[in-house]
Amino acid sequence: MSFTTEERGRPNTQEYRVFFKNSEEKYISPFHDVPIYANEAENIFHAIVEVPRWTNAKMEIATKDPLNPLKQDVKKGNLRYVANVFPHKGYIWNYGAIPQTWEDPNHKDGDTGCCGDNDPIDICDIGNKVCARGEVIKVKVLGTLALIDEGETDWKVIVINTEDPEAANFNNIDDVRRLKPGYLEATVDWFKRYKVPDGKPENQFAFDGEFKDRDFAIRTVKSTHEFWNALMSKKTSAGEINCMNTSVSDSPFFCSAAGAEA
Repeated sequence: MSFTTEERGRPNTQEYRVFFKNSEEKYISPFHDVPIYANEAENIFHAIVEVPRWTNAKMEIATKDPLNPLKQDVKKGNLRYVANVFPHKGYIWNYGAIPQTWEDPNHKDGDTGCCGDNDPIDICDIGNKVCARGEVIKVKVLGTLALIDEGETDWKVIVINTEDPEAANFNNIDDVRRLKPGYLEATVDWFKRYKVPDGKPENQFAFDGEFKDRDFAIRTVKSTHEFWNALMSKKTSAGEINCMNTSVSDSPFFCSAAGAEA
């Protein structure tokens, strides 16, 4: 299963979009049509890279737009860039999301006491490769951090690209602590302070900023997949989320390839 991207507009403009196509060159949604699993039996997931490591443009899946292309976030009419918070440069991992997941804003998480942030679940890929914007990678889940972002639950799942030369050495969050010393502490520091240059307070965390292990993280990802299933079958309100898709044939939001092209 392979995917390609098609850029429209000029980068660093509000019109810029990155659309996705499948191996048949048909337009698809990265949110709804890229399967969550690359290998379900081994808990290998797909992930969409929104922001390559070391870059600053806050690119994201456009959840409210048809086919959910990537676009740059806009706040108060201005394109959003993440500041370089010393000693970090841009994003310190390849940052993105796991497709076919959704953090339900109507569901209060039993662990964090806060509702979901209305987005697919986020990932931080700690592999050595600097990925391309829009790249679809296969990842192993290692653990997760529970960010509380302006009162909403915003899970940050720590993953490694299965194609990384060192991927076989990483199987749980303690392996990150052992083999990449300081990386988890830097991750907490980054998420705590990245909005401070914009005049906002430091972010808070559930579990006192402690990372939860692989099994906990996988359960969390799978629970957000169930919320996504409910979204796609209209068992829960979509609100402003655009659920147009070309692969979930029993979904009321299903559209043909011709409809997606249009």
